Amino acid sequence: MAKPYPKEFRDDVVAVARKGQAPLSQIAKDFGISEGSLANWMKKADVEDGHRPGLTDADRAELREAKKRIRLLEQENEVLRRAAAYLSQANLPKIVFPLVREMAATGARIRVPVAVACRVLGLTTQGYYKWLKDPVCRRDWDDAHLIDILYDIHADDATLGYRFLTDELDLEHGITVGENRVHRLCRIAGITASHHKKRSKAGSTGPAPHDDLLAVVDEHGVVRHEFVADAPNKVWLWDISEHPTREGKLYICAIKDVFSNKIVGYSIDSRMKSSLARAAMRNAIALRSPDGTVCHSDRGGQFRAKRTQRLLVNNGLVGSMGRSYGAGDNASMESFFSLLQKNVLNTQRWDTREDLRLAIVTWIETKYNRRRRQRALGKLTPIEFEMIYTTAEAA
Repeated sequence: MAKPYPKEFRDDVVAVARKGQAPLSQIAKDFGISEGSLANWMKKADVEDGHRPGLTDADRAELREAKKRIRLLEQENEVLRRAAAYLSQANLPKIVFPLVREMAATGARIRVPVAVACRVLGLTTQGYYKWLKDPVCRRDWDDAHLIDILYDIHADDATLGYRFLTDELDLEHGITVGENRVHRLCRIAGITASHHKKRSKAGSTGPAPHDDLLAVVDEHGVVRHEFVADAPNKVWLWDISEHPTREGKLYICAIKDVFSNKIVGYSIDSRMKSSLARAAMRNAIALRSPDGTVCHSDRGGQFRAKRTQRLLVNNGLVGSMGRSYGAGDNASMESFFSLLQKNVLNTQRWDTREDLRLAIVTWIETKYNRRRRQRALGKLTPIEFEMIYTTAEAA
C-alpha cells in the first residue's frame, strides 16, 4: 500500500493549486501526484476552511478529546468509589498501593491506569512501581517522603541549598533531620541550589551525541568528508537555513539523499525550533521508509535535542555530527542552500512568509528534484537517476 504524503506537503500543494496559475492536471503532474489525490486534498481543505460542510480535523480532535475526557472521568470516579470502600475497612494497611494494583488489573470491572489512580489518590507512580518491584523498608519509605517534601520546598524557592532545606524541614514541617541525610537525599534527587548550577559559555554548542561517520583522514593527516553512497537511503544530510521577508525570517530544514542529491524531506516554519528538524525527518521517513540510514548534521541544538535523537533511534536511523563551527563538514548541504538562495531568494524581495514558502516548495518539487539536471548524476535529474537505479536493481 502506498504511503500517505506528509500533511505539510499536502497543504503546500493545495496552496499552489488555489492560486490558479496552472490547470490542476499540470499541478498534479509537476508535484508527482494523481489528479484524484489533488482533488481530494482540495475538498478536505475546503472543509477545513468552512467552504464545504463536513467534520474538520479540529472537530474530530475535539470529539476524540471529549471521549477521552469522559473515559478519564469514569476512571477517576471508579478510583474514588473503590478508595472510599477501601479506607472504610478495619485493620487498614499503612499504604494504599495494593488498591492501585487491584484497580490496574486486567480483570477489573473498570480498568484504571496506574497513572490515573496515583494522581487521584495523591501518590507518585515512581513510588508505586518501586513498591511493586520490591517492598521497601521503613527507612527507604521515610526517605521517599522526605524527598517529596524537599521537592515541594525547592519548587517554592530554587535558591535553597541543603542546609537551608534542613532548616525549612525543622521550622516549617516539624521534621528534625540531620544535614548529612538531607545532603544525601538532595544528591539522589538531583536537588541543587540554582546559583550552583554550571552555565555553558555563550556560543557553546555542547558535546555531540554522535561521532562524525563521514570524516576520513588522508595520508597527510588532513580530515575531510566524503559525501558518497552506493544506493538510496544510505546517507542523508540535513541542515537548517534561514531566509528573510518583510514579515520576518523563514526557516527551512531540508534532508538530502547523498546517492541522488534528491531532497527527500523538508519542513518550513517561522521559528527555528527542534520540532522543525523533527518534522523534516518525519516527512522523509514517511516517504522513504529508511533502515539504518546515516543522518549527518552539524552540532546545532535542533539536532542535539533529546526528542530528535529519540526519533532517530525509534526509526532505526544512525546519527552523525560534524565539528563545531565547521561548515565544510556538511558542504554538500550548504551547496543546496546556495542554489536555493540564487534561484529563489535572490530573485525578488519577498513580502510575506507564505509567498516565500510557496516559492521554495515549488522550486524544490517542480524544478530541483524533477527538472534540474546535474552533471554529477550524468546530466540526469535526481528522480531520473533514482528511477534508473530502481529499474536496474529490480531487473
